[in-house]
Amino acid sequence: MLRSTQFKKGTITFSDTGKGRAVVMLHGFLGSAQIWENAIGSLSKQYRVIAIDLPGHGGSDCFGYIHTMELNAKCVKAVMDHLRLKKYVIIGHSMGGYTGLAFADMFPDNLKGLCLYHSTAYDDNSEKKRDRTRSVKVVKANHTIFTSEVIKNLFAEKNKKYLKEEIAFAQKIASKVSKQAIIASLEGMKDRPNRDLILGMVHYPVMMVIGEHDTSLPSAQLLEQSEMIKNKHILYLEHDAHMGFLESPIASNAALKKFLRACFK
Repeated sequence: MLRSTQFKKGTITFSDTGKGRAVVMLHGFLGSAQIWENAIGSLSKQYRVIAIDLPGHGGSDCFGYIHTMELNAKCVKAVMDHLRLKKYVIIGHSMGGYTGLAFADMFPDNLKGLCLYHSTAYDDNSEKKRDRTRSVKVVKANHTIFTSEVIKNLFAEKNKKYLKEEIAFAQKIASKVSKQAIIASLEGMKDRPNRDLILGMVHYPVMMVIGEHDTSLPSAQLLEQSEMIKNKHILYLEHDAHMGFLESPIASNAALKKFLRACFK
């Protein structure tokens, strides 16, 4: 059951499940709160899990031509203030991780922990920026084909034949994201700053989930980045790409529970 709150001149939707210490789940590009269905079912037995539809995704409104990671972070803060929650852990997948880092930068006093779930603190290099610019052109031409192909490529090649239902589930969620929202998010990700300094500064636990077959974020680069973290937790998924919560849900949920225990001890 989705709830909502006002943000700027629009609405942000979210789910709120379970009781206990608060955990915020932020989906990636072309996702929604619904993508966390399995993880919410597992984690909400011990925690209060708030899964938020970021701007332009799920039931949340669009807010202009560019959805910066700072705008996304402010929308997360608006939901948590609406719920009158002061301290929580953020688990952010891909773009949700970029949003989590922006949140850590802007609202450091609210965090008990941060999980970068197939995500990075680095900004886009020049090649990645060019890729996003090309993607905007493709989206303008045919955003339906774009969303379907992007989702398929987030799964490890060897997993695709076993995970047809999971891929279809993610594609269905992605198909509901409007052309305007896709472009606004691409532009926002392209322009985000490097926030790797945060990893070396914070004292709360930071977890990185890394897929060995992730073509979006090379595992070697993420492992190197993880060396900066003071209070480090790593889940390395040797059979997976960029969708560990759908590719290896049991291992993912177990690792998240262990991480959350460390955050709230």
